[in-house]
Amino acid sequence: MFDSLIPESISFKLSGDMFNRNPRVVSALMLTATVSMAGRAQQDLRPFISPMFTSNMVLQRGMKDPVWGWAAPGTAVTVSINGQDTSTTAGSDGKWQVKVGPLPVGGPYTMTVTGPQTIKFDNILVGDVWICSGQSNMEMGVGNLKDPDATISAANYPTLRLYAVPKMISAEALSSTSGNWQECTPTALRKDGDWGGFSAAAYFFGKKLNEDLKVPIGLIHTSWGGTPAEAWTSEKELGDHLPEFQTYLAQLATLRESRKHKTENGIDPFAEWYQKNDPGTGTSAAWAAADLNDSSWKSLNLPGFVQDSGIPELKNPESVFWLRRTVELTADQAAQAATLNFVADDNDTTWVNGVKVGATEGWNTPRQYKIPSGTLHSGSNSISVRVTDTSAPGGIYGDPNGLFLQVGGEKVSLVGSWKVKLGVAISAKNALPATIQQNPNFPSVLYNGMIQPLVPYGVKGAIWYQGESNAGKAFQYRTLLPTMIESWHKSWGQGSFPFLIVQLAGFGHPATIPGDDAWAELREAQFLTTKKVKNAGIMTAVDIGEENDIHPKNKMEVGRRLALVAEASDYHMKVESSGPVYKSMRVEGGAVRISFEHAKGLQSVGGNLKGFIIAGADHKWTWADAKIDGNSVIVSAASVPNPVAVRYSWASFSDSNLANGERLPAFPFRTDDWKGITGGK
Repeated sequence: MFDSLIPESISFKLSGDMFNRNPRVVSALMLTATVSMAGRAQQDLRPFISPMFTSNMVLQRGMKDPVWGWAAPGTAVTVSINGQDTSTTAGSDGKWQVKVGPLPVGGPYTMTVTGPQTIKFDNILVGDVWICSGQSNMEMGVGNLKDPDATISAANYPTLRLYAVPKMISAEALSSTSGNWQECTPTALRKDGDWGGFSAAAYFFGKKLNEDLKVPIGLIHTSWGGTPAEAWTSEKELGDHLPEFQTYLAQLATLRESRKHKTENGIDPFAEWYQKNDPGTGTSAAWAAADLNDSSWKSLNLPGFVQDSGIPELKNPESVFWLRRTVELTADQAAQAATLNFVADDNDTTWVNGVKVGATEGWNTPRQYKIPSGTLHSGSNSISVRVTDTSAPGGIYGDPNGLFLQVGGEKVSLVGSWKVKLGVAISAKNALPATIQQNPNFPSVLYNGMIQPLVPYGVKGAIWYQGESNAGKAFQYRTLLPTMIESWHKSWGQGSFPFLIVQLAGFGHPATIPGDDAWAELREAQFLTTKKVKNAGIMTAVDIGEENDIHPKNKMEVGRRLALVAEASDYHMKVESSGPVYKSMRVEGGAVRISFEHAKGLQSVGGNLKGFIIAGADHKWTWADAKIDGNSVIVSAASVPNPVAVRYSWASFSDSNLANGERLPAFPFRTDDWKGITGGK
């Protein structure tokens, strides 16, 4: 509730719903929440050794692996592994860190950490460690596959290790997480994850590398369904490269300062905001007074949303407004135990006869406030509800049968006419302190809670399956995704480690009219990132999507293709890792010849070649005929005698089928540079 200080960070376990963009939906789906201690108290609880280090872990080969934790300043710490003893002392901030190795590939090894306590970790392997992150298509567990039992029952891979990072939202960069490395077994694969087990895409990727490379593989899974890339990007890099996020970052800074202010001075920043901005609250919630004269207030009927009342000043979907109602009671009624029942949108604080009876944060949460004995009296009793509406319609809404005062065994209906008055419209100038504890979409909060705590654990690289939530701002993603990758590279300080991207799978019904498409522009932004960021690679899943399921089940092929990219680019194996990639175009009479790279054995899969559209100088697109000619495709349409541009698979879901001899699909492309539909968004 707004009358209480928001905890510094909260961990949630949620379903993997891709459409989990609205914080209200997050609230509705929340199953458990674990509050993490704030400020100095949290520092005191930091572990002697980071929870990134447990038995069964994989350390990164070919480097000196950082090992770290916390102890009293000046405490001596020694880390012993494979006959090496490395010592240090905890600094003034309590943190200690050593580097061990490089260690020979394989194992198992035992690590002993000695300091104020002695901890031993067994069954440690040395190989390659990959971070696996993104939104729900990365989060989707193996239990959601078409035939999960067959996959899971066969998953006995002792040199493949799994680590699942708990969901955590934080306003500031956390130093520690929690988790546990496990051998890949059917039990671990089924249970180690929030949505049907461990990430299916990550599992198939790691399994193939483990089998092909013959080295241990460690997978660190850290993802959250429905989240945008800005949530996974550090504040500094967002601020440096995308000024449109400055307002949000300022809110995070204000929230941190507000918490510090409360800790040091006992002042609640939310109560302070109401007192400063809302005339109804003032210093003592004046509009909640039992004897307030509200005759000048407007009237509306409840349940309902105030924006539907036709009152002009209440049209703003972000505001604080007050609702009042009087109810007549007999002396016998007033003497009985009573509760007030309703549903509000979003957050409320409620008074009866000037006595505060409750407050709730959450638009979908039924209120049932017990009224203290002696509060009610015979005659007129006032009910005052301060509602804070942070988005979309707000008010007291829902089933009319749920709006009532329970007095003893009797329900007194509160349906009908209420009084309403605007307290304050919320704007950028008087923004509420950020409330992030139910919003994993807020910029930087997942970087703070689910990426920074992993730093600087030694890694080989990262795989990334995300973008659906940024499709509406695909042009911005051209800058955002490279910025996010750069923020990770800078945080780890291991150089430009490999970063492999899954280009979005098809979803939705095939387009009936060819032309522009936001998902196609997002795929283009993903592809362009690989031209901008060193060691970034990409595979496309455009051909393995499902029209009616945004979570396609064929994660085995996603993992296989990601592994092929890693094997070709990062392990220097002689494998084909890419489908055909657009190279150039040439107009030949009334047709266009498209040339490709990675085009050996160019073919159409499952019938005649399709998925191409063509346009002339008028920018009007039409479906095109296409035929393969060696390592080229010739594209034409009778209605476009003078073609100037061609696009391929340029739709959210496209029935396109061009591939090379390895049956790897062609990447969507366009030959034009015409402005798309997401530019400027």
